[in-house]
Amino acid sequence: IFSGNGPSGICLSYLLSGYTPYFKRGSLHPHPILQRKLEEAPEVSILDQDLDYLSEGLEGRSHSPVALLFDALQRPDTDFGGTEESVLTWWHEPNRAIPHLVLGRNPPGGAWHSIEGSMVTLSRGEWMGLPDLPFKEWLKQKRRGLRNNRATAEDIAQYYQHYVMKKGLQKNFKCGTVVTSVRKVSAESISNHAQKDHHENSDSLWNSNEQSTEVFQVDGFFKTVEGDKEPFSIYAENVVLATGTYDSPTWLGVKGENLSYVHHQLSALEEAVKNNSVGIMSDPVLIVGAGLTAADAILFAHHCNIPVIHVFRRRVNDPGLIFNQLPKMMYPEYHKVHQMMKEQTAACAGPYECYVSLPEHHVLSFGKDKKCIIQDKNGCQKAYEISMALILTGSNPNLSFLPNNGIDLAINSDQPVNPKRNPIDVDPFTYECAQEKGLYALGPLAGDNFVRFVQGGALAVASSLLKKANKNPP
Repeated sequence: IFSGNGPSGICLSYLLSGYTPYFKRGSLHPHPILQRKLEEAPEVSILDQDLDYLSEGLEGRSHSPVALLFDALQRPDTDFGGTEESVLTWWHEPNRAIPHLVLGRNPPGGAWHSIEGSMVTLSRGEWMGLPDLPFKEWLKQKRRGLRNNRATAEDIAQYYQHYVMKKGLQKNFKCGTVVTSVRKVSAESISNHAQKDHHENSDSLWNSNEQSTEVFQVDGFFKTVEGDKEPFSIYAENVVLATGTYDSPTWLGVKGENLSYVHHQLSALEEAVKNNSVGIMSDPVLIVGAGLTAADAILFAHHCNIPVIHVFRRRVNDPGLIFNQLPKMMYPEYHKVHQMMKEQTAACAGPYECYVSLPEHHVLSFGKDKKCIIQDKNGCQKAYEISMALILTGSNPNLSFLPNNGIDLAINSDQPVNPKRNPIDVDPFTYECAQEKGLYALGPLAGDNFVRFVQGGALAVASSLLKKANKNPP
């Protein structure tokens, strides 16, 4: 069972459906050591090889060795602007398929369906693709090109749905489902008639393995077309957590944050513009945060001539600020926001109308009268009248379906799971949770935050599950 049907879940479903990667004979990888290792056993699938050995010595933009390996095999020299073809060839070997179910609220693609469709991705378009169906090829069929090498969220959501259909994976996907609980139960305690009652493919998901004394019980509900909630309970020996982090936006924890004009999602601003509840003549919109979602909100407001007060805790030249890590040529619009942040502080008016930047400031409180108190680094406070506030300081995964919200699974088990600061503790070559055997974590939950790198985790999980199911050739 996988909980989550975004790119991680789709990629893993592909690998567990019998699609098997081999080194393409005659290919030449630009990394000579990797090339030598790949030539040692070209007849053995990558899934059956020693992933630790293959990934040793690879470097790149991820901390995960398997993520770097799978990325290097699919996009050999992409970080150097190259367009070398993948060195993998894919064979469909149905006898190696492992029965599985992918559960998710949205259609295949997960949170990509919740993002404003015209938003452009941070990553280059070709990095958003999944195995054996290049994203660029799919766009060409739609007679579209990539804007500045990047794609819109709508394109990506459609591509992921198309991928599932094209690769024949839809039978494994159950959309409109919400998982409410995942817990270990003893296999003996589950009576035979209970197995028969659960019609959700339980025959294929339930293997009465003598050695396995504990299994996972996955409870939840399925939303019907009529809007009813149909409960379900499924048992599985292995569960993969691939729920991403889009679920619960971070709150500041200040007074008045629950007032109706304070929002935690960019969509609230789009809605307000549609309803004409904010416009050129309104009081400014307060935007809190210095990441890319905050930048998207500023660009959107700027485009609609809506005045903005922008509050963030860091200095504008802080190396940890995402804008200081992005190449200007590839991300001109984010560079523009960064320029505004630097040049348009309250202390010195700059060339951009309708925008004021307040670096090294933070919000103290929101009042019922739409007055917001903001404090600078020296402790000086000032009140601002605003029309609405957007708190865009990141989001956290919602793991309420796990015992203790999944905190026991994190690297630091005193703190909540956080994709950047405190991911789930997994084995780097299987992605199995260190604290709970049979439970796996993928994508942002395991610290992999880019689509191009979540796929290596899927490779590690598939390799581990095939070994457990004994479907690896000797």
